[in-house]
Amino acid sequence: MDKVECIVLGAGVVGLAVARALALRGHEPIILDAGPIIGSGTSSRNSEVVHAGIYYPADSVKARACVEGKARLYQLCEERGVPYRRCGKLIVATNADQEAGLGELKRKATANGVDDLVELSRAEAIAMEPQLTCTVALLSPSSGIVDSHGFMLALQGEAETHGAMTLLNTSVESARADDDGVVLTLVGGEQIRTSMLVNALGLNACQFARDMGPPFSMTAPTPYFAKGNYFALNAKAPFSRLVYPMPEPGGLGVHITIDLNGRARFGPDVEWIDTLNYDVDAKRADVFYDRVWAYWPGLPDGALVPDYSGIRPKITAPGEAAADFRIDGPEVHGVPGVVHMFGIESPGLTASMTLADMVADRISDRPRPAGSI
Repeated sequence: MDKVECIVLGAGVVGLAVARALALRGHEPIILDAGPIIGSGTSSRNSEVVHAGIYYPADSVKARACVEGKARLYQLCEERGVPYRRCGKLIVATNADQEAGLGELKRKATANGVDDLVELSRAEAIAMEPQLTCTVALLSPSSGIVDSHGFMLALQGEAETHGAMTLLNTSVESARADDDGVVLTLVGGEQIRTSMLVNALGLNACQFARDMGPPFSMTAPTPYFAKGNYFALNAKAPFSRLVYPMPEPGGLGVHITIDLNGRARFGPDVEWIDTLNYDVDAKRADVFYDRVWAYWPGLPDGALVPDYSGIRPKITAPGEAAADFRIDGPEVHGVPGVVHMFGIESPGLTASMTLADMVADRISDRPRPAGSI
């Protein structure tokens, strides 16, 4: 049986960030992923938005990791030449009922340490984006967009420079913990023993922990899947900034994002599903038009084209309040050297580097290097 010091399951943005954090502390993590390329799951199926930390409860893991992670992400992109743009975001109210909710968002953001939001009147918002319709708005100047694959390559490169290794097309069939660590059985029969294991499997994280049996199966949450569909705009982008409506249950509303090539797309919506699939039903465009017309009445009929979809790894059922990120280490399940990451949805991309250090703090006895991003 092969013996290794540390294994990270999942080569998405969070798994790569975790491997980097552990490698910077002097460990030699091996990253295992069933896919043919890094980030082939949830990490490649999102809006590529860098979030400011506006929407989350004060002192939550989401809030703390997002606010710190945003600054660290921008710094890494600057130092490693990863394309990004701090384009800013407008969150808009389109009727009087929504204005109170917008004020509550600002109070929540302030509690989270987001102190750069600007309240805009209707006239001020429309002066910035002439095609916009709203009653009032909030400007988030530190929100932006990033080349998510370029960011993941930078994380992978730095991890491997410091001793990590990435093994793709590698599926784990089962895992069990004993007094000497964790034994993983790969598809094909090969077994690997490790003293440190991080489950960063995203959509599959809950089921993997449950399949490991007690004590993990006793603490792992029930997974739920919220599919988000995106539609591309077959015309010139109407805005230079991101534009978000008020949040909706399960998501942040059907918003418009502009990618680094200037291409506009709308989404995601919220479609609760039981079976994973990434098909985009063209009929869902009818709902998109209604929602987008509320803040951009100039959207032409027939301008939305099915694009792609992503699936959020939720750990709360439809209708329940959104859960915080869960990082279950030995303090939860009692097994040294094992961390499970549950419910890592948005703002997981933005928060990834800070989440990675939270994980490393739970299983490594080596401190974060001074001056590291």
